[in-house]
Amino acid sequence: MKKSARSEGDQYLGLVKFLSWSSLALILLVNLFLSIFLSNYARQDVLSKQKEFALLLAENLNHQIYQRFTLPTVIGFGRVELSQPAQYDRLEKTVLSTIHSFHVSEVRIYDFDKRVSFSTDKELVGQTGYAGTAILESLEQGTSSFQLVSRTGMLGGILDFNPKPDSVILRTIYPLRTERSLVPGNPQGFIMGVLEFTQDITTDYQKVVDFQRIIIGTSLASSILLFIMLRIIISRAGRINAQRIQEREQLERELQQQEKLAGMGRMVAGIAHEIRNPLGIIRSTAELLLKRNKETDGVNARLLSAIFDESKRLSKTVGDFLDYARPKAPKQEVVDLAVTLDQALVFLEAKCEELGVAVTKDYSAGLNVRGDKDLLYRAVYNVLSNALDSLAEDREKARPAAIAVAATADATAVTLAITDSGPGFCPENKDRLLDPFFTTKDAGTGLGLAIVRNIVESHNAALSLENAPDAGARVTMTFPPA
Repeated sequence: MKKSARSEGDQYLGLVKFLSWSSLALILLVNLFLSIFLSNYARQDVLSKQKEFALLLAENLNHQIYQRFTLPTVIGFGRVELSQPAQYDRLEKTVLSTIHSFHVSEVRIYDFDKRVSFSTDKELVGQTGYAGTAILESLEQGTSSFQLVSRTGMLGGILDFNPKPDSVILRTIYPLRTERSLVPGNPQGFIMGVLEFTQDITTDYQKVVDFQRIIIGTSLASSILLFIMLRIIISRAGRINAQRIQEREQLERELQQQEKLAGMGRMVAGIAHEIRNPLGIIRSTAELLLKRNKETDGVNARLLSAIFDESKRLSKTVGDFLDYARPKAPKQEVVDLAVTLDQALVFLEAKCEELGVAVTKDYSAGLNVRGDKDLLYRAVYNVLSNALDSLAEDREKARPAAIAVAATADATAVTLAITDSGPGFCPENKDRLLDPFFTTKDAGTGLGLAIVRNIVESHNAALSLENAPDAGARVTMTFPPA
């Protein structure tokens, strides 16, 4: 049963942990997906705006070149020849004035021979081998295109908090056309070459990267917070589950112990009941024979005295078994504990004198409680008898033997405390002293304090065992007042 309770608790806690970690993993995946989706959306939006702006710039540059350079050159020189310094300088001024303050890094113009006919980097003028596939498509099909070049990459861009200029550039390829067709049937104009320019968009792209950092940081922070909260919840659930399992196992042990004790009590009660009657006959017969032969034969008298004493002790043991196995319901009468204490002390007065025990009484009449005076007398007598037995075993000690009986009453409780100057309760055995059949005496049933507990609890009272501050043991009973 113990193993089953623990395994069920472990399975339940394991299911809770699995669901918790699964939820955390799902939240992390959702956050990661959202961060990627939102950052990509923002990135595409920024790039789309940059492409629109680049296309407008390309159209404006195409217009300015045609209006300010191509037409005046054709009219003035008859044809365009960039090999002439005057024409080249005029085109350069037109281009530079148009791209001024637009973060354009370089401008190139390719002719139909795929040669760089113009470039802001004059070392490239006249060079071939720089025209890629996009340049060829633009010459043949008249299409425009864009190329994004990042020198750091996506991960590097996120980790680089101080990017250098030209870390991210946008290359625009646009067919250079005439604005008014010189050929009938071609309203778009014919292609004169291909315009290529690059723009530094590092600053604008960095805004997207900052947005990505915010999203990733927020996702990580929320995930860490959820992780901490989840750990706290799981740890607390584990402690509560362990505590409940421990309480359940303790309850199961107590139930098993009670079942064992109940079965043992029924068996002992049956045996004791069968023994009680013949034992009473033996005891009374031994007592009668002892009275008749006490003065005639010393040997027979001693034998009869031993039989009588042992039968009396055995009768007490049988009575203890029956009292514990079959406790009777207490009567509901008003009982003065002071009277009960006086009766018990008077009965034990001879034994106290024999052991040299000084008894101190600190109580007065009027300690009224509701209960059964015979059972209360039995409880008080058992505690006082245990105290005397403890003092008898501790007779060799230097301190004087003493018992203090104190009782107080107020509106909430009647408290009785019996303290002796003996060795006190052993700390190792303190938790077991109220268990039935547990005893530290050589001759004892271990039912004395167990019977006391039953009696006290049947009167809705509390029993506590503790060692006195100075020395010895203290037994305290707390009753509700009548």
